[in-house]
Amino acid sequence: MRIGYPCINRRIGCTPNSTFRLANYSPQRLVETIRGNLECLQRTLAFNAEHGVLFFRIGSSLVPFASHPVCDYDWADHFRSEFSRIGRFAGDHGMRLSMHPDQFVLINALDPDIIARSAAELVYHAQVLDLMELDRAARVQIHIGGAYGDRPAALDRFCENYQRLSEPVRRRLAIENDERLFGLSDCLTVHRRTGVPIVFDRFHHECLNAGESVREALRLAAATWQAEDGPLMVDYSTQAAGQRAGRHSEHLDPEAFEAFLAEAVEVDPDVMLEIKDKEASAIEAVAVLKALEA
Repeated sequence: MRIGYPCINRRIGCTPNSTFRLANYSPQRLVETIRGNLECLQRTLAFNAEHGVLFFRIGSSLVPFASHPVCDYDWADHFRSEFSRIGRFAGDHGMRLSMHPDQFVLINALDPDIIARSAAELVYHAQVLDLMELDRAARVQIHIGGAYGDRPAALDRFCENYQRLSEPVRRRLAIENDERLFGLSDCLTVHRRTGVPIVFDRFHHECLNAGESVREALRLAAATWQAEDGPLMVDYSTQAAGQRAGRHSEHLDPEAFEAFLAEAVEVDPDVMLEIKDKEASAIEAVAVLKALEA
């Protein structure tokens, strides 16, 4: 089992998600920003390797405005060796990398322009992982999207538009159950129609489910991953005490995490901690796992 956290390390003094205003776009500004982001990503992964944190979600702003029409500079060719070096580092240390586009990526939208922009954004995300020369275990995860007043039609539209995505995107894509509209059972319906694997979000499952226990849900989600896809990916968090329902916790609850590990032992997933203090909780979670394995 690999344990990780998303997007930014709070201890190392940099972010791999620096961006700038669209009005200030220039090829020079883009190159400078990407260079800094890639350098910080390398530092982040080095920190993670040192602490046994072997799963990391790369932020979508690694290459600002990559899918926007304004971006006509060949950043992929310019930084090809840097992307390849990061991918080799991840492979050498047994790390798994992933990405998760923002909520505006909706391939089941009613508006064709939104679908087109979403597809372009997915092309960018898949391109980043391809440039790193990572295998199929490196995934781009998205939600099914909106219901638009007709959930069956929304599911149909997702499946239809999924088939229209480019092969490099389909090879990387995974879907995640959400907390309001489309739970695990809906994701399983989409999987049966498309073959897309399911990222299981345990916290979302608490909020929206069809009665499946967490242990059963993990088994069902794990069965959607083929051997070449890598292990099941799980997003993990717990409810923040005293906060609105659905708010992620600020720090890992070791006892709750240990209980989750007992539920997940049969499928042995890779676990992304969606917890506010990021690497601090990830390091503690690694310690909990090691103690159980000792």
